[in-house]
Amino acid sequence: MTGMLRNFAIGALALALAACGQGGAQGDDWPDYDGPDTTHFSPLAEINTGNAGQLGLAWHHDIDVGGQSLTAPVAVDGVLYYAAGDSHVFALDAATGKQLWDYDSQTRERAGVTLRGAWGSRGIAYSNGKVFTGTLDGRLIAIDAKSGKEVWSAQTTTAGDQRYITGAPWVYGDKVVIGHGGADYAPVRGYVTAYDQASGKQAWRFYTTPGDPAKGFEDEAMKMAAKTWTGEWWKFGGGATVWNAMAYDPKYNRLYIGTGNGSPWNHKIRSPGGGDNLFVCSIVALDADTGKYLWHYQVNPGESWDFNANMDIELVDGFEVNGQKHDVLMNAPKNGFFYVIDRKDGKLLSAKPFVPTTWASSIDLKTGRPVENPEARYPGGKAAIVYPSPFGAHNIEAMSYNPASGLVYIPAMDQGRVYVDPPGKLADWQFKDGQRISNGQGTPPPDLKPRAPTSFLLAWNPKTQSEAWRIPMIGPRGGGGTATTGGGLLLQGRGSGEFTVLDANSGKLLWQFDAQTAVMAQPITYRAGGKQYIAVVAGSRFPTAQGFPRGEWSYRTQQWRVLAFALGGTDKLPAPVKPDLTIPDDPKFRVDPALVKLGAEAYADRCAACHGAGAASGGSAPDLLRSPVPLDVATFTQLLKEGPLVSRGMPAFAEVDDRTLAGIAHYLRSRAREVAAAAKPVVPVDDKGQ
Repeated sequence: MTGMLRNFAIGALALALAACGQGGAQGDDWPDYDGPDTTHFSPLAEINTGNAGQLGLAWHHDIDVGGQSLTAPVAVDGVLYYAAGDSHVFALDAATGKQLWDYDSQTRERAGVTLRGAWGSRGIAYSNGKVFTGTLDGRLIAIDAKSGKEVWSAQTTTAGDQRYITGAPWVYGDKVVIGHGGADYAPVRGYVTAYDQASGKQAWRFYTTPGDPAKGFEDEAMKMAAKTWTGEWWKFGGGATVWNAMAYDPKYNRLYIGTGNGSPWNHKIRSPGGGDNLFVCSIVALDADTGKYLWHYQVNPGESWDFNANMDIELVDGFEVNGQKHDVLMNAPKNGFFYVIDRKDGKLLSAKPFVPTTWASSIDLKTGRPVENPEARYPGGKAAIVYPSPFGAHNIEAMSYNPASGLVYIPAMDQGRVYVDPPGKLADWQFKDGQRISNGQGTPPPDLKPRAPTSFLLAWNPKTQSEAWRIPMIGPRGGGGTATTGGGLLLQGRGSGEFTVLDANSGKLLWQFDAQTAVMAQPITYRAGGKQYIAVVAGSRFPTAQGFPRGEWSYRTQQWRVLAFALGGTDKLPAPVKPDLTIPDDPKFRVDPALVKLGAEAYADRCAACHGAGAASGGSAPDLLRSPVPLDVATFTQLLKEGPLVSRGMPAFAEVDDRTLAGIAHYLRSRAREVAAAAKPVVPVDDKGQ
């Protein structure tokens, strides 16, 4: 087929898909996290497999607010909106990149200990002339899309409860819905809340775990769920937080929510007599108007590994399974199985592993339950290597579905973790204080190690439940979020610094761009001024630069940006600044082994989420191994106590004693000298965050 005929065919297909409801409004806008429809797919086809090689940078916009920028932008009526740092929202001309306004939610100054979660905003939403964003301190904010002025703000959490918001709001009709995180840090009970878009008044709230039975239950769903818990679970909160993806279904007027892990992870602690623990790690269908429970499917009954079901929920109509058509929901959660579920009644239609799994061998289609490996539950205090790890086979990096290719594109990971009970009596276990991860896990034995982790872009055929093709990535978490188009394209950034445009059918590389930093956020595509653009936010906390040919990303010298591409684009990025990887030292600094041991634990609890596990910086906060500040213990201690850099995302740790803070400085000096002696990048260990 000639290039002209190919382009014509692609355009005709895109228009047909738009007419069928795949992409709505012909895809000019990308109004919320999951795009014009619910599959991260756009029918736009001006840029296609025949001309993608002619792409160029149309414009770029520098981000300078510090902190996390793993955010998915949105674009409506020629304006691109994005959040950076901790819910600092910007509006740009979508055709030129010119800044129109910015709105500072003052989250860092208000967040307190929840600032230590350090994830910032992963997405925003547009509806009815307003931009909606959630904040780490638990607010849902409506911003006037034209002026950037705050319209209303609703406090969705209670002061001091350690809930926080990092995920995108979901919008439909006259409502905006928001969840929250926090169950890894404190006794948190999950819920989602719907608000009126115009006024900010609460419309409904649905809890995802039952509370104290002595206080009564909010509805019949909670009464039903309570029968699946044992012990005094409510003292642990329960978890099941809705901290990431949801999906609105206009055909059935339903909202589907994906719920998180139990709180704590360890099932033997939170529910000592066993039980499925509804609605932990589940897909739950709610009436969109009232929030009333309709049905659920639990991917991990009695979950004990942090196998969230919070990942993307894709909705597809008329999907053929065993010769019959169904309206389905597709989900690839952390646990490594790909699920196809009937949206009408929640019945499981098919499920197969898309990565190696050791916690379960299969899913029984008759019961919908996993066929588990009993040893994976680390019984009797015996440690076990379990695949996948808490990072999951698929995490927050968005997957996408292309109706023409029939493939789902998953940023996948193959990695395991050692699980073991904490020391002491499980009945005596308690949450740690001060926003530190408390998961009910012990320290793994040193002789038990998983194999080296890998990551890859996986094209998965959901009809045959089989792999179509894969592309290896660099590092344990090297693939960014994806989007796909009616032009036959698959869009994805990489942790190694490239933004790529691939053939959605074959995975063939059609074009790539050097973004000069990690590109892990989900890309979008839209039309502005009659022209199609592709845009992505470049720069995020994931991953560390382990194995990257160009070395480590540097917080102080790399520039995070919004990048927009178009056919014939001629913009250029400034030459990158070469990072100074010198490790400063002072021979007079005597490392105290006892303080190093104390500091290593404190660093893992309080610092790793931003500064990198094992002190291996991933670029979202200063590299402390190359900072001179920890060399002066008194200055370092004062900085952590008083928090003078809160406005740049550095929390205060006033409650931590001076000896522990000094221990962190000694640990950093010990690690810095190890790295200097080895003369190679730091090898990170697993960390966890939401």
